[in-house]
Amino acid sequence: MLRTWRQRITVSDVIVWTIGLAIAVMVVYGSAKTLALGKYDTATWLDLSITGLALGGVYALIALGYTLVYGILRMINFAHSEVFMSGPFTAAFAADGLIALGWWNKYPLLSLLIVLVVSATVSASIATLVERIAYRPLRTAPRLVPLITAIGVSFFLQYTFRGLYGSGIKGFPAMDIFKGFFMIAGIRVFKTQATVIVGAIVLMLILYAIVQWTKMGKAMRSVSEDKEVAALMGIDVDKTIATTFALGGLAAGLGGILYLLLFPQAHFFMGFIPSIKAFTAAVLGGIGNVPGAFLGAMLLGLLESVGPSLFLDGIGIPAAYQLKDAIAFTILVFILIIRPSGILGERLTQAKA
Repeated sequence: MLRTWRQRITVSDVIVWTIGLAIAVMVVYGSAKTLALGKYDTATWLDLSITGLALGGVYALIALGYTLVYGILRMINFAHSEVFMSGPFTAAFAADGLIALGWWNKYPLLSLLIVLVVSATVSASIATLVERIAYRPLRTAPRLVPLITAIGVSFFLQYTFRGLYGSGIKGFPAMDIFKGFFMIAGIRVFKTQATVIVGAIVLMLILYAIVQWTKMGKAMRSVSEDKEVAALMGIDVDKTIATTFALGGLAAGLGGILYLLLFPQAHFFMGFIPSIKAFTAAVLGGIGNVPGAFLGAMLLGLLESVGPSLFLDGIGIPAAYQLKDAIAFTILVFILIIRPSGILGERLTQAKA
């Protein structure tokens, strides 16, 4: 038995598990030291957690676009970052128009609805056009070709919107109704954070219901399993895939407005970092799985917010919060070492992988 075990374990396995063990030891030691020092009180940890959940809510809505497209086409749409950028960037200019009309704070709910519709419509339209023009002709091509195309589409959209709206940063105006905070069980929750968290949960549930219980959702799951058989059963494969892209773009556009509530600045490059984080969240939760993407995003948001203070402050790392991105991706590596399919991800068959 020992001989069989030695044959199965390679040098790469030993190196990977050694790295994983080192990460685990560092996380446990750093957390223990930080808690022992008592530098942060309970209120601070709760504030950091709420901030992480709000950030995770934004990541979740972007991650849903990645996971939907991967679930049906088994490809990563790296142009999704620009789909996310296009909606809120456009909506920031729509907000200026509402301010000029005097509606922004006079009719805040109507104004918010208008910018949500503008953002969702633009992002969904861009996603649908990208699928129709860039991806559909390459559906039978080797997998590397759509991947390279996605990167090209990403740059094309970035510089198209830079040309249309300029390279400067566009501010998103604050709304009076989102100023201030609530006290919930003694925990301070800013109104913007509460809006983002609740909005992300509601939108995720709606999207999950569409995928699980509607006729189009059943068609999406059928096409994901086998496109040829789905077509033989009378399913319009092209329409189903286009709808999937549109839903992903819709979620990204709505998530873009929530992002602007937290970080009120829009520019042509605003989608890059959040989308990388969202892709990480989708992989962490189990790419191709809607609840998994949401769970992975919330976990990533918490790790990014709480992690630097918890893991690094106790071991004397200066400016620990500047390492939040490194922590997020390091934890991702650690999770994937233990469970490569993600937290809720399926173990793909060879035919799908």
